[in-house]
Amino acid sequence: MGKSISPTENLAGNTAIEKIKTIAENAGTCFFSTNLKTNTNSRPMALQEVDDNGNLWFLSDVTSEKNKDILQDPDVELYFMNNSKYEYVFIKGKASVSQDKVLIDKYWSNFANAWFDGKDDPNVSVIKVTPNDGYYYETKENKLVAMSKMLFAAATGSKIEDGGVEGSLEL
Repeated sequence: MGKSISPTENLAGNTAIEKIKTIAENAGTCFFSTNLKTNTNSRPMALQEVDDNGNLWFLSDVTSEKNKDILQDPDVELYFMNNSKYEYVFIKGKASVSQDKVLIDKYWSNFANAWFDGKDDPNVSVIKVTPNDGYYYETKENKLVAMSKMLFAAATGSKIEDGGVEGSLEL
């Protein structure tokens, strides 16, 4: 059977931050994994923003297991998937929890009202993830062209570029 291949383009610094921002914000949600050393816990989380420094911001309940995990061990992994565009990014980083009212105001959204009694709820916290490194994959062409190339490779047994690009992210 054929094997699809993708060119590698490793990114660093501001270019890596821009790639994370584009893919993560388009995806909007991720699997947020904590407690990596013993018994990994993963749950879906809505991203609030990727700031200009590459930090990823989330709202969370201070009494949640994820917040407790972060206090024990700040190492986290984030998995963003935007299947509609074949864009994926994996981030390893350090998380911190804050109840700073300025940050809560900045990242508050009406969507958060489903989990909290408004932004003054005493359980509201903000999680900041500072990325260390990661990996991304995205299509360079539209989804239909990329899928056609992959199907052609599978049907003919040929090795052709699958219409994507991938690489490491160093921050």
